[in-house]
Amino acid sequence: MGARISLKWGRANFELRESLKANMSNFLRDGKGMLLAYDQGFEHGPSADFNDKNIDPNYILDIAAKGDFTGLVLHKGIAEKYYTGKIPLIVKLNGKTSLPKGEPVSTQVCSVEEAVSLGAKGVGYTIYLGSAHESLMLQEFGEIQEEAHDDGIPAIAWIYPRGEAVKNDTSPEIVSYAARAGLEVGADAVKIKYSGSPETFSWAIKAAGLIKVFMSGGPKAPTDETFLSQVKGAMDGGAAGLAVGRNVWQHQEPLKMASALKEIIFNGRAVDKALQLVVAQ
Repeated sequence: MGARISLKWGRANFELRESLKANMSNFLRDGKGMLLAYDQGFEHGPSADFNDKNIDPNYILDIAAKGDFTGLVLHKGIAEKYYTGKIPLIVKLNGKTSLPKGEPVSTQVCSVEEAVSLGAKGVGYTIYLGSAHESLMLQEFGEIQEEAHDDGIPAIAWIYPRGEAVKNDTSPEIVSYAARAGLEVGADAVKIKYSGSPETFSWAIKAAGLIKVFMSGGPKAPTDETFLSQVKGAMDGGAAGLAVGRNVWQHQEPLKMASALKEIIFNGRAVDKALQLVVAQ
């Protein structure tokens, strides 16, 4: 009897894992993905990141569709007022403004149930690993992950080591710690910073185990070549793809940048070849 029960639970767990893989595939093409994130207005403020074009959510949704992105990340307010259903949606469930100082903490502002009702195929949540408030965020994510799995959608963790205890948030040790924490708290994918080289980033990929790893696009890079080189390094290190915002929709030619990123992510194109697509007339 015990053996039959164990076999039953083993099969159920296998079926759940396979189901979650299939659901994560909503954001992948041939196992790779390119997500466009647009939560910066909440996180940083409109004056910090927006101009007359990209302050309009319709501009970003147009880039997502024409740029052939595999997923779109929005907070619930923009999702309910602007989302058109053309690109698979990830609703960001927590957030914070840049106004409070001190140890970072980002708490839940949207439920999994509400995200699903808005058409989300996945949910995202930021954890500031190393913050004095990390336990609160880890607890919230644990509950969110279980609710998301009950609804058959993946839970994606943005894991950014930050706070007084973190001296270098892109060191290989810290980045791999973030990746491993994502695996162990049950995330189906993690969004982490690039650690500086394909070799060091590959260690983070190993630390993440079976879950998908997306490189964080981060703030606007000083040059297109710098940014594309980071993306190429992450992909060479084993990343599943990129979750990007400002380096695309702050760009003067966002669709050209999207084309260059696609060539690197999906076709393994060299940086110099991809860069030609950005500067092409």
